[in-house]
Amino acid sequence: MVDTRSWMGPAQQRWGLGEVALGFLLAQALAVVATVVAMGAGGWTEAADIPMAAAALLQVPLWGGYLGSVYLAGTKGGGLVDDFGLAVRPLDVPIGLVVGVAVQLVVLPLLYVPILELTGTSQDDLSAPARALSDKATDPLGWVLLVLIVVIGAPLVEELFFRGLFLRALQKRGLPDWAAVVGSAAVFGAVHFQLLQFVGLFAIGLVLAVMAVRTGRLGMSIATHMAFNATSVVVLYLTG
Repeated sequence: MVDTRSWMGPAQQRWGLGEVALGFLLAQALAVVATVVAMGAGGWTEAADIPMAAAALLQVPLWGGYLGSVYLAGTKGGGLVDDFGLAVRPLDVPIGLVVGVAVQLVVLPLLYVPILELTGTSQDDLSAPARALSDKATDPLGWVLLVLIVVIGAPLVEELFFRGLFLRALQKRGLPDWAAVVGSAAVFGAVHFQLLQFVGLFAIGLVLAVMAVRTGRLGMSIATHMAFNATSVVVLYLTG
């Protein structure tokens, strides 16, 4: 059974989709400005030229925009735990690890068999964005930074924003659980701006959103997201 009281938070919450829109716009604007400045300062002409250390630093403004809106919303309500479900229970981690690995290694490959066939694309096309990032990891420090970005930072920030703030904001607008789950997953997939990868991102977004709604907290979805991304990093490392 869903812990509705924990999921929806206290009645005095005064945040919603406004904070979501602000966070998204701020994150994108800061990321674009930081990238332009960094490329100019570093003399890089393409994003592919940006080294791993700089790529890691460029996540800060993006994440800052997302977390800034979460913080702003939290000041209008009961805080990270009551408002956004930032809590972990013992079973969240093992369940999340199993589900994250299974989605990455079993569900997505099966899902993409007909998609790759219909679109005339290949597995290389599908993995190209992730490979472009992992190719920047040319030494042990690069791989450490990659893990910090992809396995730790991104899951924490994205779960707080998309499943903590956005999903709950949709519910506060009166959407039924299923609509909030689908809507948040669709936006999660779209904001990565990767057309071929959208279906996979939408699928994992559905899994993460269902977990957040069913458990009333983010612990399991964070663990799943971390395991999902970690599996991708391991595969990239082994096949690199």
